[in-house]
Amino acid sequence: MSTMDNIRSHLATLKLSRMEKALDDTLAEATKKNLPTAAVLERLLEIEAVSLIERRMERRIRESKLPDRKLLADFDFTFQTGVDKRQVMDLATLTFIERKQWLILAGSSGAGKSHIAKALLLLACQHLYRCRYVTASFMLRDLWSGLADDSLEDKLKAYVRPQILLIDEIGFDRLEQESTRNASLFFKVIEGRYGNNSTILTTNIDFTAMGKYLGDPVVTAAIVDRMVHHAVIISIDGPSWRMHESKRLNRSPRKRQTTGKSK
Repeated sequence: MSTMDNIRSHLATLKLSRMEKALDDTLAEATKKNLPTAAVLERLLEIEAVSLIERRMERRIRESKLPDRKLLADFDFTFQTGVDKRQVMDLATLTFIERKQWLILAGSSGAGKSHIAKALLLLACQHLYRCRYVTASFMLRDLWSGLADDSLEDKLKAYVRPQILLIDEIGFDRLEQESTRNASLFFKVIEGRYGNNSTILTTNIDFTAMGKYLGDPVVTAAIVDRMVHHAVIISIDGPSWRMHESKRLNRSPRKRQTTGKSK
């Protein structure tokens, strides 16, 4: 068995598949450029390390349950002038996670709250933070089911333990208003994360309306108190991007027809 065969065998045993695939090309390049042994080894290790990091990122994204992968680069700050781009870019450094700071994005439907929140969570996944995405209605239904089968404590861990949790669409679904116990369940999550991990929340209702929304004004007051303490609060007072896109798409055919007739 040749030395090269032995090297390939060792790489296969160690499950260093990327290094194994890159071995021949890397050695050929090293011979052509007369590279030192250390440079060849560094290149091979770099290939495997980058691949490992990419797989870890992908695993973090899958585990987060993000429904789609939004990018800040795709957010139209020129359209949504109610958003301070510098503030959002500062949040993109993710230092707020290390500070265990919270972020609340409030505003009307279609203003871009979820886009920004999902983009920040995706960035956190790519930096290998343990992340979780959930809508408020799904979380409450999940916790309700935990009451029914005595698995509430286990279900709570899924929302309390992640380094960053995104609770999206607070106030969008009337399901959450069906019982005063919703406030108690929501409080368990907020209290468990308070002071321990970062949380991102998006909502289309005012804090003063959350008591009615969750069914218990007293418990909700305690929830809001913890939510806003040391939190960055961004209120987006602007037009709906979805409405803007809808009008643009529906207007375009008529414009083309008009242009054609003028010719």
